[in-house]
Formats: sequence, C-alpha cells, structure tokens
Amino acid sequence: MAQTRILPAADNAYQYPLLIKRLLLSGPRYNPDQEIVYANRSKYTYTDLVERIHKLANALTDAGVKPGDTVAVMDWDTPRYLECFFAIPMIGAILHTVNVRLSPEQIVYTMNHAEDDVVLVHDDFMPIIEGVKDEIKTVKTWIQLTDSDGAKATSVDTYGEYEALLAKADNQFDFPDFDENSVATTFYTTGTTGNPKGVYFSHRQLVLHTLAMTGTIAHFDEMPLLRSSSVYMPVTPMFHVHAWGVPYAATMMGIKQVYPGRYEPELLVDLLKTHKVSFSHCVPTIMQMMMATESIKTADLSNWHVLIGGSALTKGLCDAAARLGIHMYTGYGMSETCPLLSATHMKPEDLELPLEQQTAIRVKTGIAVPLVDLDIVDPDGNPVAHDGEAKGEVVARAPWLTQSYFKQADKGEELWEGGWLHTGDVASMEPDNTLTIKDRIKDVIKTGGEWLSSLDLENLISQHPAVAGAAVVGVPDEKWGERPHALVTLKPGEQAGVEDIQSHLKQFVESGEINKWAIPEQIDFVEDIPKTSVGKINKKLIRDQLKD
Repeated sequence: MAQTRILPAADNAYQYPLLIKRLLLSGPRYNPDQEIVYANRSKYTYTDLVERIHKLANALTDAGVKPGDTVAVMDWDTPRYLECFFAIPMIGAILHTVNVRLSPEQIVYTMNHAEDDVVLVHDDFMPIIEGVKDEIKTVKTWIQLTDSDGAKATSVDTYGEYEALLAKADNQFDFPDFDENSVATTFYTTGTTGNPKGVYFSHRQLVLHTLAMTGTIAHFDEMPLLRSSSVYMPVTPMFHVHAWGVPYAATMMGIKQVYPGRYEPELLVDLLKTHKVSFSHCVPTIMQMMMATESIKTADLSNWHVLIGGSALTKGLCDAAARLGIHMYTGYGMSETCPLLSATHMKPEDLELPLEQQTAIRVKTGIAVPLVDLDIVDPDGNPVAHDGEAKGEVVARAPWLTQSYFKQADKGEELWEGGWLHTGDVASMEPDNTLTIKDRIKDVIKTGGEWLSSLDLENLISQHPAVAGAAVVGVPDEKWGERPHALVTLKPGEQAGVEDIQSHLKQFVESGEINKWAIPEQIDFVEDIPKTSVGKINKKLIRDQLKD
C-alpha cells in the first residue's frame, strides 16, 4: 500500500461514523408532512415515522434487545417493516429479514443459524411458527404483528402486539454512536442446492449503497426513477435484499412511499392508479401478473418507471410494457452484493427513439453504478476482451459486498477467490462498458462443443406474440452432450404449438442471431413455470422434473 500523508485531526474533531441513523436525518427535514401509505389501510407522515422508530427502539429495549442481538422480522411489505429497517440496526442490533416463502424447515434452519433472539411475526405467518416453535433454539421473545383491531389468539407465548407496545413506549430514544463496521442486517440466499447461506452487511456498507443508489436512479435525467416528486411503491419483498435497498434511499430523500402489504395483482394496480405511483421495482413474474390484470388496461402508465431485476428482462416483456407506456429498466445484482452492481444507462439520443425502439438498450444489463468495479474473466481469472462477443464470469468489487458467508468461512473464500467477488454469471462486455448477462454458469447449455445461452433463447421465444413466459434448460443428450428443452406459458386466450415456436425461432437463424441447432426439439406448454421463493425461474427444479 502506498505511503501517503495523513495529518492529525484536532483533539475535539468528531469522527463521523456512517450509521443508518444518518439516513433518517434529511427526509423528515425536507418533507415532514409527506405521506407513507399502507395499502388501503392507513397512512402517516415522516414526522410520525421518526416518532414510531423511537417508540419501536424503546419497545425492543424494554423487551430485552441489546446491541449485538439479532431481531428477525416476518411481515408483508408494510410501514412496520420500514420502521424495523431503521430502529433495529439503530440500537446496535442486527435485523434478520426472514424469507417467509421458504419451507418451514428452511425457516427453522435460518433462524437457528442466525441465532435470532427476538422475532416479530405477522398473524399470517404465526401458523408456521406454531408448527415449528419447539425446533427453534435461540429465540427468547416473540412479538405479534397484526392488521386486525386486536391480537389474534395463538399458542405462541408472545411478549405483546406491535401497536400496543408502541402505544405505551416513550417517543424519545437516544440512539448511540458505535463502529460503522458493525453488522446491521443479515438474510439468507435462496440457493437451489443445500441450505441457504447467510450474508451480512454493515452500517457503513448500507449507507454507501444508499448513496450510490440515489446517485444512479435519482441522478441522471435519462433515468428519472427517483425524484423529489416521485411516488414509490416496492413490488419486491422487503425480505429480499432490503427491497433492493430502495426504502433507505426513498426515506433519505423524503418522497412519498406506498407499501402494498401482501401482493395481490389487482390491489397493486389499484394502488398504482390511486396514488399515481411513478417508481417500482420487481421481478419479471410479478410484472407479468400485473400486466395480465383487467384494471391495468384503464391505467395511465406513461409516468411509471419500473426497475426489473432478479431475472433477465426479456425483449418480449419490455415490448409489451412499452405498448402500455411503461418505462422499463434493468438492474443487476445478487443477495451477496446488497444488491446493486449495474443498471440501464440511457443517453439523450436513446430517448429520442420511440419507446418501443428503446428495448434493445433497456434489456441490457447496463453499466456499473458509481463505486463499483466490474469485469469479466476466464476460468483462470484472466480478463476477457470487452468486445461485446467474448464471454467470461462477472466479478465485482464495491464497498458494500458481503465479506463472507455467516459461519461458512470456506464458502466465503470461494466467493472471494482472487480478491474479487465471483457472481457465477456469464456475460459479455462492450467497449463502452455495457454489460450483458448471458447466463448463469450452471445454466449454460453445452451442446456439440458449443455454449448456448438459455437466456438468449428465452428472450427470443418471449417475442412470439402468444407467449407470456419461457424457461430453457439443458437436458442430457447422448449425441450432443446437452440439448435445449423449453417450457412455455401462453397469454390468456392465445394458442400456439411446438411448430409455431420453432418457426418463430427460424427467423433468428436467418438473421444470424442463433445457429439452427439452437432451436429446441422439445417444447412443453405449461400452466406455470417453477419459481424460487423470490420469483426467479427455478432451473434446477425444472431439470430435476424433466430427468424424473
């Protein structure tokens, strides 16, 4: 490390730690009366938010929570969850956002592995806890969350109900300073093999991620997702990578926030229309569900900007959204990366094109956001040419990447082999640094000695007018090693057969986008494509089902 000059600070100079409580300073100053809405149930102001965070800190402290303890939350997307995003880490405890879509056995595993001390659990998830509570080893205290007038009866011995505890708590809490490298949050990746792995993030990492996010989705005129006039509604679960970190950014900016509770497509569209929501983020499957509702046909969507992540934004979905007036963008990251690594970057000349002609730019994985180093490397770790053709694994460095896996140091060393975080994604990079993900390393189809991208095939199949969604996996083949096998869902009322899809793909053979051997012989039409708990296509399960 270079020998640089460091000058001494004044004895009384304050060493300002980057703590989550700092993110709560500006929003209430800018917009104390701005609204935070809970579906069609309730609303309050930023002034109320601050008071409730103080009350929650006191209620948790009264319940025995100490700095260093782990507090788990099982809730829908609610303002309560937003309060937990702040209050729990601000008292020095660790927020564990539990993936409520995991199996009961996996929920038990993550709670025991994280060593949860206190759990806040919504009535809807109480039956899960009632069934497994004897298997959960470290939890001392349960707090009930309810949307009813009073707490529902349960066999779990609870400390109290959330609103009742806040009602009797003091509205002032002296949030302490502490080391900015203290762990603030933890949650578990939803791998398709083995037990989930625990990632964790410090106060410093989350503050820097928030600043970089606002420097990406709020900075550029060509990407006006988050502005002072925006209305924000998450459609990515708050348990999933802090709802991609956007609630922290939205709160720091003091903008209107709408939390939808449980995801019901018609309710989501109703909230979208009622509150004139201008920015959301979601995975493609949820977007497809919303676009399939009747009520969306009467919505003015010309000011709705949507960041798509979790799975690739296909041309078919982007085109369909453009026809409704929706502005779609791609965001890229993963649980281990907090998550933001790259995003769509539009130039002024791109926006001069009609929205329908901007798809080719919007579906690319985008350019690394501020403070992120991204590269693509070969299996030996050597950089691959940035020519838009050569492929390599995406590796990353940024100040907010998980530094290991909790209690799995060996897996952490694999993740950080060579001093770069290895994403497991195969991509190409263009000379202007635009990244395009081609596939997961484990999902690339190896056929006849060539690599075939399952994402590319899904993208092309999605452009058939009758297709709602597609998944492509490689299946064993004696002659070619592997061959592509496609699962296809159709739009309501549409019809198509195997030959229709194959004929559709032949145009891309003629244009040189794919080789003729890339066209699947095996195409199954299905009602639904298997998904993981966070809405991604579950290709391991598909391969297992096809094998069986």
